Amino acid sequence: VDQMDLQNAVDQMRILCTLYPQRVYKMAYYRKQTKNHWARDDPAFCFLQLVMIVASSIAYGLAFRVASFSAILGFVAKSVLVHWLGFGVIMASFGRLIANQHLMGAERSTSHVRQTVEWLYAFDIHCNAFVPLFVLLYGVQFFLLPLVLGTSLLSLGISNTLFAVAFGWYFYITHLGYRALPFLSNTEVFLFPIAAILVLYVFNFVGYPFGL
Repeated sequence: VDQMDLQNAVDQMRILCTLYPQRVYKMAYYRKQTKNHWARDDPAFCFLQLVMIVASSIAYGLAFRVASFSAILGFVAKSVLVHWLGFGVIMASFGRLIANQHLMGAERSTSHVRQTVEWLYAFDIHCNAFVPLFVLLYGVQFFLLPLVLGTSLLSLGISNTLFAVAFGWYFYITHLGYRALPFLSNTEVFLFPIAAILVLYVFNFVGYPFGL
């Protein structure tokens, strides 16, 4: 822990929650120029995410009055291994596959070394995109639980808005991560899931009066 740059990780998380999250990816460009790789080599960012997920999971367990300590541990394990790690492995692998097979730009010359998306960088993109999602769905939602757990139209609106903005932001930052790589083109494909999110968002409101 002493060798981790925790302050830098906190600064990056703060940037990701602003209107200019693309600034974080400038650091990846500098790493490529100085160390010849795009991915982070400091585990501080992931370490802080794990700490925050564990803490928030325990808070949710206490808020829902989970009966036993083992049940809380199970909830923590699910949050870390499924919601963060499992989802991240799937998104990183799928995103890297799409980028390397379908989004590679034309090579500048025959002697130019062909670059590919590193899996660790793709996982970094997930970690970056997970920050605002965490803030909204683990943080803000926690304080709005009395409203979110209701059955009224207001409760539906608050809950759906939180999820729509969180996942929309997730895919936007994902798009920025792949767009930052100069050898990729047509990275707008990573924005397509936002259209599906909007459709589901509207459908939930339209279907509410009919109990859908």
